[in-house]
Amino acid sequence: MAADPATARDRTGGGTGVPRSWWRDGVLYQIYPRSFADSDGDGVGDLRGIIARLDHLEWLGVDGIWLNPTMPSPNDDWGYDVADYCGVHPELGTLEDLDALVAEARARGIRVLLDLVPNHTSDRHPWFQDALTSRSARHRDFYVWGDPAETSPPAPPNNWLSNFGGSAWQWHEPTGQYYLNNFLPSQPDLNWWNPEVREAFDDVLRFWFARGIAGFRIDVCHAIVNDRELRDDPAPTPEDHPVVRRRGLKQVFSMNRPEVHDVLRRWRALASAEDPERILVGETYVLDLDQLMPFYGEGEDELHLAFNFLFIHSEFAAAPLRTLVEQVEAHLPATSWPVWTGSNHDARRLVERWAGGDERRARTALLMLLTLRGTPFLYYGDEIAMPEPAIDPERALDPVGRRTGDPSRARDGCRTPMQWTAEPGAGFTTPEATPWEPLGDAAACNVAAQREDPGSTLRLVRDLIALRRRTEALTAGAYATLPAPEGAWAWQRGEGWAVALNLSDRGVVVEGIAGTVAVGTDRGRDGTAVAAAGLRLGPWEGVLVELSA
Repeated sequence: MAADPATARDRTGGGTGVPRSWWRDGVLYQIYPRSFADSDGDGVGDLRGIIARLDHLEWLGVDGIWLNPTMPSPNDDWGYDVADYCGVHPELGTLEDLDALVAEARARGIRVLLDLVPNHTSDRHPWFQDALTSRSARHRDFYVWGDPAETSPPAPPNNWLSNFGGSAWQWHEPTGQYYLNNFLPSQPDLNWWNPEVREAFDDVLRFWFARGIAGFRIDVCHAIVNDRELRDDPAPTPEDHPVVRRRGLKQVFSMNRPEVHDVLRRWRALASAEDPERILVGETYVLDLDQLMPFYGEGEDELHLAFNFLFIHSEFAAAPLRTLVEQVEAHLPATSWPVWTGSNHDARRLVERWAGGDERRARTALLMLLTLRGTPFLYYGDEIAMPEPAIDPERALDPVGRRTGDPSRARDGCRTPMQWTAEPGAGFTTPEATPWEPLGDAAACNVAAQREDPGSTLRLVRDLIALRRRTEALTAGAYATLPAPEGAWAWQRGEGWAVALNLSDRGVVVEGIAGTVAVGTDRGRDGTAVAAAGLRLGPWEGVLVELSA
């Protein structure tokens, strides 16, 4: 019998003692469905559009795709305000379209992950519409409510702040209570102390698993349980991460509660009960490694992968990145697995945030992501170093810029349509259609042109993924830092491979690495010999070297 294409790549063993699997060995790819491919010419990407572009993903070599929200939503927060957990947004397609996508992807050896949003619903979800009717409503306790503080005039129950600006509490005059919204007022927080909420989400997971979904990326999974006593968040300390200090409060009661681990253990057991290859990936926005590591659980009984936002927030420089990776390697439980990403729908694209628009730096970042020990996630467009176009603040659709009064916080720039070709519509939509977000300069950066250019970023990424797939040391091999001069970072993978990056504006010489360049950010170096006496790297250059025996 022929092997299932989606499982044929699985192997066992490896140099780190961590069990091998499709998601540990593979490369995963994040798709913002509204911006990937438009199949019907309405200017909005959809599921049928993704199906039409699966050949690109198979050619690229990815093993799984994570779809940003696909469920029905009023789109106040572009799908992260869910109105129905067991449906598909009509603009994106139908349940049958999603079933077809899962089947077509599976035939190409690609699994599909959905985005699960358990912290809050839309205020138009039937649960919340019922909860608004009275304090004794059937679904009232599905949400977090609080009485006004006994002040003059009355105030919210505590000092919690929304991540999107302002108080995290919204007054509901008819029932005389506040409801919690850690994000938009139209995103009321669910009450995870209520066992009925937990049971309802068990049913949601079972519904999608029955349709062949391979797992979930769990939105703000660190935040879903709130302090039962609604205690005030404390002020940050000088030792806290700069992002925490800028926020003004340390979110230790409004989120980041230890009880969240009970929920994740429950989901892990449910996910693994019928198929041990299903995975849970957490948006674990915690900026402290001691807080991050427990999300893997004990003996792998919580998340399979926990996103590391300390890495995303790091300066793109050798010393901080090297130190962070070394700390992760030292802290990570022996049975757990790192995950690395440089771009996503919230954090901007790596070509902007890390590379300052410089494709040369972006290529070095991509070499780093694809050669560290761990699972890399690429964001659609990373493979061509797609830049972010300038967005007129008056046209911005993202609510964060408007709510905070800070246009720089709007996330529209990293959510613009994929640039497939140089033609009008960029191959994303028809020439006549108006894309939901503005197109960038597709003539200067597109898939079709880069696919024909052996020196392109696209071909670099594809070649690195292919080399990973056929080289055990690059998937399962241990990480070990190698000596490198200031501004450079070098490491060894397994027994026979080394990576050297120059993350500076001046040339450097890395000593002690001898072998042959397998892949370089300057493709002219591929196949050239490297002597232990000195590996010369130009500014922002990186190489993957097969070491001499």
